[in-house]
Amino acid sequence: MRPYILAESNWKDIKDQQVDVAILPWGATEAHNYHLPYGTDVYEAEAVAAEAARLAWEAGSKVTVLPVIPFGVNTGQADITLDINLNPSTQLAILRDIVEVLNRQGIHKLLVLNSHGGNDFKPMLRELGLKFPDMFLLTCNWFLAADRKAFFNSPGDHADEMETSIMQHLRPDLVLPLSEAGEGREHKSRLTGIREGWAWSERLWSQVSDDTGIGNPAAATPAKGKAFFEATTRNIAQLLQELAAVDPKDRYRRG
Repeated sequence: MRPYILAESNWKDIKDQQVDVAILPWGATEAHNYHLPYGTDVYEAEAVAAEAARLAWEAGSKVTVLPVIPFGVNTGQADITLDINLNPSTQLAILRDIVEVLNRQGIHKLLVLNSHGGNDFKPMLRELGLKFPDMFLLTCNWFLAADRKAFFNSPGDHADEMETSIMQHLRPDLVLPLSEAGEGREHKSRLTGIREGWAWSERLWSQVSDDTGIGNPAAATPAKGKAFFEATTRNIAQLLQELAAVDPKDRYRRG
């Protein structure tokens, strides 16, 4: 039993256990090119949360990882078979209920650990912060917690070199040979503002990619995945330690 993983814990230990920070991993269930499983974002969220929590716990921080939410926002993938969508309003309702429980029980720090690019928790945390002023609500995208360019050469953001390397490290049993993967070529928008990054429209997945990937996974290796995983979880563990120690009413440095 890992004492920082709620799903593995029991009431005998939990009833007297101090919890300073709750971590909510949030993933998605969706196609990841031809070679990665639909649960990629879930496996990544669980593993990153658990390892970061382990490091923080062993450093003395009282943290607990809640069970991962396996569905995310997939509104742009309505025609991709079994890509399961939660609307943002549904996510907000789920998150509100969880925050309400934590607030009532005196656990006033929550990190939403996001594992899916389609999820955007910032507006939700703004709204919930007003409703629950005693809560210190944070979110981070685990895949941005370390500098990708220091580990990977090929750009991308879905079933790419980075994500494939991570899964080769975490769950090699679920990764097909790279010879079976698509190239992850992204079809660029006809609108200049979107191509240049100063305008935005949701990507329609069946038009933007032929294989549901964005980024070529060909150069992925388990060693790259291990190195990036370790760098990422170290940084998130540091965030958890600082979050556990900080006074929410005195969270900014002066001067």
